Amino acid sequence: MSADLKVQIAIVGGGIAGLWLLNRLNQAGYDSILIEKNALGGGQTLASQGIIHGGLKYALDGNLSPASSAIADMPGRWRACLKGDGELDLQGCQVLSSHFYMWSSGSYRSRLKAFLGSKALRGRIDALQPAQYPAFFQDTGEHKVKGTVYQLTDFVVDTPSLLATLAAPWRDRLFQCRDIQLSGGEGNNSGAELTLDTGESSLTLRAARVILCAGEGNEALLADWQHPYTLTPPSMQRRSLHMVTVKVTHPAPPYMHCIGDSFGMTPRLTVTAHPCKESNGSQWVWYLGGELAESGVQRSEQDQQAFARQELQSLFPWIDFSQSVWSSFFVNRAEPRVTDQQRPDNAYIEACGDVLVCWPTKLTLCPNLGDAAVAMLDEQGLIGEDDSRRTLKTLNELLSTPDVAISPWETLR
Repeated sequence: MSADLKVQIAIVGGGIAGLWLLNRLNQAGYDSILIEKNALGGGQTLASQGIIHGGLKYALDGNLSPASSAIADMPGRWRACLKGDGELDLQGCQVLSSHFYMWSSGSYRSRLKAFLGSKALRGRIDALQPAQYPAFFQDTGEHKVKGTVYQLTDFVVDTPSLLATLAAPWRDRLFQCRDIQLSGGEGNNSGAELTLDTGESSLTLRAARVILCAGEGNEALLADWQHPYTLTPPSMQRRSLHMVTVKVTHPAPPYMHCIGDSFGMTPRLTVTAHPCKESNGSQWVWYLGGELAESGVQRSEQDQQAFARQELQSLFPWIDFSQSVWSSFFVNRAEPRVTDQQRPDNAYIEACGDVLVCWPTKLTLCPNLGDAAVAMLDEQGLIGEDDSRRTLKTLNELLSTPDVAISPWETLR
């Protein structure tokens, strides 16, 4: 089938970034759809820890870097959305922890890094008295909590519920197609084409703009793109992590950065937690990132889990890990290529003819990506809805609606 299916904007990639753009662009009057290869959030989104952070981890040397400055306003914008007062209505999204914490364990260098970070972000971080510590630090028995605990403006969302909340208003504009190819898009406002192989037929979809928001999948789409030789697509870099999940029998979940003694700005350990539904609140799956995950790419799964066990027993001696269930996996964070493989400071969007290439770079920066996309399309003069009723009818008949992917912590038994 080579039908003349048309839509104003086709977004490729159904993680948080793609779904955020679908919501923002349709609300702004752009006729937009989203196409996902597999399941919603199955790439970087569900591999993230769900932290909506305000830049502290980039200011542990006492300096406000461009990254920390760019992120500073993000928690406030997300909180407004969660209340239904922001640019998107996220009232259906579950918040796992309304605050995030930073703990310097007591060593000189750990305390110095925490102190410098608190000074750099004055007004966004508060040192707590022991009576104010979160529940996780309250029942430690004979083990005294050393160092200082800080409360941040950061918080943690449940990423599966965030995906479901963003997808709910636009179910009839979400499509799953495992074989997607891009062509055209030379930038003369003739649009770009997507070829969608349904398994039984091949559809040609013409869009005034195609937005690539597929994370690591952008690289393959760009590599196979049949485009005019005058266009040079942006390059991608990967930042690898070796994440650890561990099922723990303890009623109080931790949400914190543990600051270590290294000279780097990455916390020694970043911990979030997800409830085990069958346990009635007695078991949680802890999700471990930070320096543990970054250095862990050099370790096997067995060695990484053993190292994580040592770290947790050292940091939290009052917790019994003898019956815990451990797992780990590798994941790549896809980003635009930056000199010397540095972290990008902001969300990224680049117009390459009639194709816009995006990497949010961090979950927390999705509002920033939405702003940039709307501004770019407005500047290009792409205003006014197309009549896509026939396109929507045909796609809904031939393609299924993608489900939310299974979270990594749901695989633990």
